[in-house]
Amino acid sequence: MNEFDLIARLTRSLPANDSTVVGAGDDCAVIDLGLADRWVLFKTDAVVEGIHFTTAALPEQIGHKALARPLSDIAAMAGTPAHALVTLGLRERFDADFVEAIYGGMRALACRHGVAIVGGETTTNPERLLISVSVLGTVTKGRSPLRRGAQAGDAIFVTGELGGSRLGKHLDFEPRLFEARWLAGSFAIHSMMDISDGLAGDLRHMLHASQVGAELLAEAIPVSRAAKAGARGETSGRSPLLAALADGEDFELLFTVASGEAVPLLDAWKKQFPELRLTCIGRINAGSGLTIRDKRGVQTLTAHGYVHFS
Repeated sequence: MNEFDLIARLTRSLPANDSTVVGAGDDCAVIDLGLADRWVLFKTDAVVEGIHFTTAALPEQIGHKALARPLSDIAAMAGTPAHALVTLGLRERFDADFVEAIYGGMRALACRHGVAIVGGETTTNPERLLISVSVLGTVTKGRSPLRRGAQAGDAIFVTGELGGSRLGKHLDFEPRLFEARWLAGSFAIHSMMDISDGLAGDLRHMLHASQVGAELLAEAIPVSRAAKAGARGETSGRSPLLAALADGEDFELLFTVASGEAVPLLDAWKKQFPELRLTCIGRINAGSGLTIRDKRGVQTLTAHGYVHFS
């Protein structure tokens, strides 16, 4: 049983109430607490030593990543983060200066995005460091793109470049909060999520939620220089394209819009965010499954992203 099998089993009978707009299954829970024009976003995420970072990581990098991961999910819902709680699981013998430096990394990122860190919990975790961060945010009612909104004919876009994140980006990425809010405020974004487990895996989640299929264009996928460098350094024959599809922890935005909006969106994006690449990588279709078009023609995409417990 892998991560997603377990999630499906645990969430199939979860209780909800009248305030639940979106429950388990998207990047954040969406809750209606009676605010005049805003929904509340609720997200929790965790980083674990040996899984999400190594002992070589600087404490400021660990803290940055611990908070940036749930902020990236808030971005995927076009939201504005507001408050965070932090749970620390520490070995019995810990270095207080190291832990304080972790908080320094969280504090710097929180200040950039107006997030108040309002408390949390500390506990003993004998084997390894664990940090769990929960974030509350808000979004304008009706303006939060969900995974389930992709429609046949939509153009598929990604921000930035993909692959090779383990060479450094996964510890210092910037959540695409400003970009996501601009997208949702400027265009009719049909579906959106962040890329945490790899394009091949996360796009499948979007397709499953929307009950559609997709075709990617291999030559359009924005492969990062880190992915190319990492592929050159391996002896397994792993290609840069495969790294871009499957590495994960890119934390870029993956979204779809009507095909007629694609060119206007690209033109407006270049003016608004000239430093950040935006690429159309394929199209949603009315079928099912995920294919990729390359020089050999159209083939079923067999690559998958990262999956815990697999």
